[in-house]
Amino acid sequence: MTANDKPRRQKTFLLNGQPVAAAALAPGLYVTATPIGHLGDITLRALETLAAADLILCEDTRTTVKLVRNYGISTPLKAYHEHNAERMRPEIMTRLGAGGTIALVSDAGTPLVSDPGFKLVRDAAAGDVTVFPVPGASALLAALAVAGQPTDRFQFVGFLPEKKGARDTALAELAGIQATLIFFVSPRKVTLTLEALLVAFGDRGATLTRELTKMHEEIVRGTLTDLVGMARDRGTFKGEITLVVAPGETRPPGGEEIDKALRAALAEMSVRDAADHVARALAVPRKQVYRRALDLSHARDGEER
Repeated sequence: MTANDKPRRQKTFLLNGQPVAAAALAPGLYVTATPIGHLGDITLRALETLAAADLILCEDTRTTVKLVRNYGISTPLKAYHEHNAERMRPEIMTRLGAGGTIALVSDAGTPLVSDPGFKLVRDAAAGDVTVFPVPGASALLAALAVAGQPTDRFQFVGFLPEKKGARDTALAELAGIQATLIFFVSPRKVTLTLEALLVAFGDRGATLTRELTKMHEEIVRGTLTDLVGMARDRGTFKGEITLVVAPGETRPPGGEEIDKALRAALAEMSVRDAADHVARALAVPRKQVYRRALDLSHARDGEER
């Protein structure tokens, strides 16, 4: 055996202080979830992936180094964030194309949720590089699980726009969505965000979670009015905040709303087609709408005579 034929050193990680061998990885990009707070929330597969990879891409090496040191992982770290992503991607793609194994992590939680990873995943998939999910912690799912709000349908919104006009427009679009909404909120804008939501949505059920899985974990449930009062009293917040807002109550359209829609439809359609169109649009029984369409049509015909 020559010097160049030396076997590669077995890669390991520490579990309860004991070294554990990490099996070799197949070539590809590993999208790897990391804890959102408590370091014990990392999965065994994630530890093995981080230990066995050739390189770990992370938003901030100063954050990720705390995790890898805690588990005795010696894989090199390289920063990959919104400011260097365009420059870095060709280099990363070259390594992946040559059969490299690269783990992509965010500062906390699952990558691609409010971080620049999606373009790398898109390019890797387009370049016939295998992309492996290594699932685990997620702040939005953790908040949803404990919020006590409906979970059968939900939408992740992330951070609202900074400027008031854009924020108001976004909230107006979200107000009609019949799903639980999940927001990330800057600790500097808790009161402002809650007040804007109350104006746009009315008083809905809501849950504010802060520092989930960390020492100062906090979960506050109530209505938007309750949370606005709490935020005004407290004034300042610290830490990672996720806000879960219940869907608005659905109400059947009133007679005036149906008549308005029918008059607009009757101006261009037959009674039958207008009834079909409005019944579908407003989710109202067709029989009810058809009778009203006949009445409006007869009244219109009488006026024209």
